[in-house]
Amino acid sequence: MRRPALTGYAESDYNPTPCLTPGTLIVFLLQSKAIRTVFRWQACATAAMTAFAGFLWGMHAGLSALLGGLVSMAAGAVFAIVAYTGRGATAGRALRVALRAEAAKIIAVVLLLWLVLATYKEVVALGFLGAFAVTVFIFSAAVAVREEQ
Repeated sequence: MRRPALTGYAESDYNPTPCLTPGTLIVFLLQSKAIRTVFRWQACATAAMTAFAGFLWGMHAGLSALLGGLVSMAAGAVFAIVAYTGRGATAGRALRVALRAEAAKIIAVVLLLWLVLATYKEVVALGFLGAFAVTVFIFSAAVAVREEQ
């Protein structure tokens, strides 16, 4: 293979993934139909549960439900970012990337749950954990979304 004079690397040595800044990473992630669909479902479920809990049990219940949904959505975003930036070329690398993304999501969930429960003294556990559980279930449904249009 002929090596270019400027860089000394063959064309196959280049990483096809562009250098991603935070803004461009979000644009690339939103190009995935599965991620867009799951985030839309999670946002709708969070909004519905926020309105429902707020109507039945008051403002703190509504805010708790909102925070529960946001914790799950933020953890899903962490998962998507880690999975996207660490694409593996082989099956073994893909498995390691998936496990690393899942570990990052679990760490984000634990930290965000702790943050909310430690700082928001008026949290309504049923609204908070209910919205969290529903949005986690919705995230797991992402495998059902097809990328084809």
